[in-house]
Amino acid sequence: MSLGKRLAAEFFGTFWLVLGGCGSAVLAAGFPQLGIGFAGVALAFGLTLLTMCYAIGHISGCHINPAVTCGLAAGGRFPLKDVVPYIVAQVIGGILAGLVLYVIASGKPGFDAAASGFASNGYGAHSPGGYSMGAAALCELVMTGFFIFIIMGATHKSAPAGFAGIAIGLALTLIHLISIPVTNTSVNPARSTAVALFQGDWALHQLWFFWVMPIIGGIVGGLIYRYLWSEQAPLPEIKGNPA
Repeated sequence: MSLGKRLAAEFFGTFWLVLGGCGSAVLAAGFPQLGIGFAGVALAFGLTLLTMCYAIGHISGCHINPAVTCGLAAGGRFPLKDVVPYIVAQVIGGILAGLVLYVIASGKPGFDAAASGFASNGYGAHSPGGYSMGAAALCELVMTGFFIFIIMGATHKSAPAGFAGIAIGLALTLIHLISIPVTNTSVNPARSTAVALFQGDWALHQLWFFWVMPIIGGIVGGLIYRYLWSEQAPLPEIKGNPA
């Protein structure tokens, strides 16, 4: 596929991820009596990624996440020259989805993106569970690292064909189940940027954190997988009596 088509796929994929995942958090999580809660939001993020894996995976690889793009590049699965264009397309797609979500949410009287948090990621006073910056950093690093590790394993040429999207989508669901109370789960700088711009207050001040930590975690995860499962030449066969 041409770079233009791949970038368009990343744009639409990230749009869907933000609209589906953050949209579930903003519009449905706290709805009286029918709210889906943390578990529902976690599942929504997993489902958006799973559906996009099969919709655009064969076009762009379905990164839809700057940390994934950087991690795959570090793992030797993606060319360095395409990293920046991919990230730009992802961020633009996410921001547009954030705008659409903001317009929809604003249709309800009394909606206030700043006061509600607008599904933004945070630490310290802005962590859903009040977790410290250090705890949030470790959480984002580890979760993103394992996310890339799983992606590289599920898409390896030796893995069962056709099931990667399921493993990857379920991995993102599990990551959210673990880390929503800590940071509201980023592991994706484009997702964090998309809503922080509309929250417009503390989320923008902490946004740097949700770029740095996921990208470092993604790079480390990619390097670890590359080291453990790199192609090795077979050991020479020893003939005769080794003694």
